[in-house]
Amino acid sequence: MNVQPAASKAFSRRGFLGLTAAAASVPLLAACGGGSAAQGGGGAAGTIKFWDMPWATPAYNDAAKKIAEGFSGANNSKANYQIIQWNNFYQTFSSAIASKTGPAVSTGGGFQAFQFEQQGQIAYADKVIEKLKSNGQFDDFLPGVLDPFKSDKGYVSVPWQLDMRVFWYRKSLFEKAGVSLPTDWPSLLEAGKALKKVGAFGFATGAGSGNNYGNHSMIMMMVNNGGGVFNKDGELDLLNDRNVEAMEFVLELVSNGIVDPAAVSYTTDNMSAQWKDGKAGFGLFQVNVPQRVGDTSGDLLVADPITGPHGDKATIVFPNNIMMYKNTPSQEASEEFLVYYLGQLKELWRQKLMSALPVFKSITELPEFASDPNNVKIVKDWQPIAKTFASQGNTLNANLAALDGGQALNQFSQSILTGQATDAKSALQTFQSSLESVLKK
Repeated sequence: MNVQPAASKAFSRRGFLGLTAAAASVPLLAACGGGSAAQGGGGAAGTIKFWDMPWATPAYNDAAKKIAEGFSGANNSKANYQIIQWNNFYQTFSSAIASKTGPAVSTGGGFQAFQFEQQGQIAYADKVIEKLKSNGQFDDFLPGVLDPFKSDKGYVSVPWQLDMRVFWYRKSLFEKAGVSLPTDWPSLLEAGKALKKVGAFGFATGAGSGNNYGNHSMIMMMVNNGGGVFNKDGELDLLNDRNVEAMEFVLELVSNGIVDPAAVSYTTDNMSAQWKDGKAGFGLFQVNVPQRVGDTSGDLLVADPITGPHGDKATIVFPNNIMMYKNTPSQEASEEFLVYYLGQLKELWRQKLMSALPVFKSITELPEFASDPNNVKIVKDWQPIAKTFASQGNTLNANLAALDGGQALNQFSQSILTGQATDAKSALQTFQSSLESVLKK
């Protein structure tokens, strides 16, 4: 999870940094810093309290506030908008919910709804989904984006934006190296060797403080080979043959100098600098890399998905969502507000305030979004093959917070990226044991 405060820096808060591991499986109630948890539970009479995060620049929050407070529902219901800072946000939500002073509706960490569902605090969104079906918005969702939120009890929350991971490349560096773009793992290795000769890295990543792209690169390569951290039943499955094969390949990239030896210390700003300075030729990053790094020359482009050894194509995505809580002045008003807010999301992309993929097809067709060919390629080629951290399963759950941003994954990624791992299977065994100890808490 990369906490980045500036215009070109998109927020991707899926789990809960420092306390994710413990919070994933214990019934701790949380809250969010800076947010005044002293206001009435769920909001004043007839007022829906909506807590939102600083997902982009202050202009984003200004626009979101205008949308939220433009809500006018039945029985004169209104909405109050409050920004909750990322710093200690889980504690802020927890304490506010425990004291019944929390929001009625909120955005937040990607697995937050599942953690609070375990504690009996989440209001299921099935009636919202039914309303979206009746007004036509349900059919507007991109393929598969709703599936991860459907539990055996109902829809835990509703997605509103997708934090995608895709391969980017610098065209001029490939031309200089005289090598074709990778289409599979062997050609990724070949391209990496050629890029190295011109002073660039062919598997650009970073695993320094606050930077999870190294973690994401590891999981992405697993799912790109038909593997993943969990099996289809949600059980840990790190030692499957596909994962071992994927990590052996990454170790081969490392041994050939295709991964920057200093990558383990790189922050997201360091990564951006590498892309801007022509030191990164190919690698995994987020949406809107040219805007993020300040190079819109047309030289930074989204690559085609690469094919794994067994024919698999996949990447990872973190679907950020909006959740409703049981503590509300009116559940009907909460549902009405959420349907309204989802219907207004297009304004955020129309104003180019979001560095994330929208969940609605109609937003991807807006001129402000579709005028960028990289955006079009991500929607067409990458979104349909995207998988969550639950892969090989499909449904999100609270335990994923212990994986994303947790020390077990960080230590595993660093052991691979530094080449300190003696072999992939041993590294995966250590990773599995570390994760098991966390999930048992």
